[in-house]
Amino acid sequence: MNDGARHPVKALETTMEIVETLTELRSAPLREIAAGLEMNKSTVHNHLSTLREHEYVVKEGESYRLSLRFLTVGGILRNEIDLYEAAKPKVDDLADETGELVTLATHERGLGVVLYRAKGGNSVELNTHIGTQLPLHNSALGKAILGHLPDERIEAIIDHRGLPPGTPNTITDEGRMHEELERIAEQGWAYDDEERWRGLRCVAAPIRTEDGAVEGAVSLSTPKSRLANDDARAEYVDAVKNTANLVELSITYS
Repeated sequence: MNDGARHPVKALETTMEIVETLTELRSAPLREIAAGLEMNKSTVHNHLSTLREHEYVVKEGESYRLSLRFLTVGGILRNEIDLYEAAKPKVDDLADETGELVTLATHERGLGVVLYRAKGGNSVELNTHIGTQLPLHNSALGKAILGHLPDERIEAIIDHRGLPPGTPNTITDEGRMHEELERIAEQGWAYDDEERWRGLRCVAAPIRTEDGAVEGAVSLSTPKSRLANDDARAEYVDAVKNTANLVELSITYS
């Protein structure tokens, strides 16, 4: 999983640490950024000034923030992904039909990455957004992906990322997780019962290519009260699996 640089460039590492810090802080003055990184202010200022010259950072008063140029880069990357182009209208349709929150994700570096969300009329609001990176083990969305990866890839991801708890319901035992993933692979869909967010239940289905490789997954999230019995879950499972199948056909024949 970790193919590290043999000769990392320290200056670039510092710049990336500053970018990641601004991603967390949203906006902050120089002293706060430097204190958080435990670096001297002159070093941080030099990096911020360079980022400003290249228009990746904006200074507003005494505070710095990331510029919308990152949004341009992200938008270009997302629009180059066939999965996003094929799935977006189907995800919109599912959200309209069910009234729930529907999420499309792909995977990279052993993490799920949110590509798109559509909100139905009665949907919940979650603290995820386009580009959010999610663990694969503690949500239906992630487990639908993880359960359809090759065994050696699953092992590598668990070894590297672990199984940290999100809520008391998260599966953190490796043996139980493998049993769960085997079940998901057999039935073709995944379920989580408040495993990432308290009060939320989700169902998800993988999106696969013709050769069986998993490209991503689509999930439907709802308050647990709306998914309180097997009949309700079966209805949502069918809807999510149908959406995933439509996306697969669109990717295959477009």
